[in-house]
Amino acid sequence: MQYHHRPHEGLRHPMMPRKALTPNQMWAALVAVAGYVPIPLTGRDYLELLPVCWQTITASGIRIHHRTCDADLLAPHRGQASSVAGRGGKWEIHYNPHDVRQIWVRLPDGELTEIPWIHRDHVHRPFDERTWQHIRTLALHGNHGDPEQYEADLADALDQLMRRVHSGHATTTEQALLARTAHVPLPTARDGDHGTEAPADSPEQQNEDSIDGLDDLPDDDSRPGAATGFGLYDAYEEADKW
Repeated sequence: MQYHHRPHEGLRHPMMPRKALTPNQMWAALVAVAGYVPIPLTGRDYLELLPVCWQTITASGIRIHHRTCDADLLAPHRGQASSVAGRGGKWEIHYNPHDVRQIWVRLPDGELTEIPWIHRDHVHRPFDERTWQHIRTLALHGNHGDPEQYEADLADALDQLMRRVHSGHATTTEQALLARTAHVPLPTARDGDHGTEAPADSPEQQNEDSIDGLDDLPDDDSRPGAATGFGLYDAYEEADKW
């Protein structure tokens, strides 16, 4: 939000009339004098405070960084321009950078509506943008000519990464990636690891197909998973605390 950090000529402190203040500076000055009354935020408030980007709604949904989010309720808006002037017809998208398995799009009714990643049911745990970029780096030779298959391959690679981490077969690099969004402490990385991938002929890789622990996990509900350690929480869960 550059607006809050940019000086405005109309914002002046009586003790510094020659200096234009930013909205944040003016707010701090007023709070220092008058104090404030904390108001609990609702789940909707937390969604409104998430980072924003602008995307088109295509025939296949909303695509961000090779992830496609889609739902039937987008049908009337596919290929249509939003009503927001100055955005080239793009739609307002809110996202949680610490759990990118879903986004929220502001539809014409003004509400933020959750749209899931099409492979969310295949990936059992929250992951952030850094983890996704790590998977894309490992898949440099993927089938880029077929975007749908490429995305499915990335989702499968991410699922395999999570299986390795939760079974204790991950490298320290892999474990560190998922520890950023983990609900519970993760198993330690395998002995002797130095942050590199396991060789293709190693026992860890050979036994990969037998790792089925994540298949026994409960299905996700409709609400996004909490992202711990970064100050962003499940909006509805946070609202329930007040």
